[in-house]
Amino acid sequence: MLKTRDLHEVPVLFELMSHPDVFPYVRQKAATSDEFYFITRQTMDAEENGELISRTIMDEYYQPIGTINLFDIHENHGFLATWIGRPYFGKGYNKQAKEQFFNELFFNHGIEGIFMKVRKTNTRSLKAVLKLPYAALGNEIYPQVYQQINPMEEIYDLFIITREHYASYQQFAGMEDISSGEEVS
Repeated sequence: MLKTRDLHEVPVLFELMSHPDVFPYVRQKAATSDEFYFITRQTMDAEENGELISRTIMDEYYQPIGTINLFDIHENHGFLATWIGRPYFGKGYNKQAKEQFFNELFFNHGIEGIFMKVRKTNTRSLKAVLKLPYAALGNEIYPQVYQQINPMEEIYDLFIITREHYASYQQFAGMEDISSGEEVS
């Protein structure tokens, strides 16, 4: 489940973000809780200005467990950044949060494409992206963006999710549910 960002969740999120298995992969790093309050306030202000879209990922008990963001929005495209706290790894929260966020981005905000830059050495993130059937490797499809994220050396792979691919997948998945006799809600 996702919710808009809020300052009261900062202490819990800061603690989760500080774990050594998480911290290296967080885009908006903070060394102290005060710094994370400041970054969160800036994020909330930037969203009000239409510069980004940021949500808190919640568990089934409505506890904050991570964040999901669309940064650098330009011409209805932006860069995805997600992190989830270590205790919640491997429990399906990442995929669930992404699908809920993608629905919001594509169908409520008019986003046309979501870029994901993934460090070639980050096997956890690469595995997560490869589980998304609607994501495509964008290194050759978007050479200017690929060059932009790798100005000196090739550190990142670029993936893209377009609204068309995502909507087609969702429609196909819905058809599979109907043909298998499952009730679709």
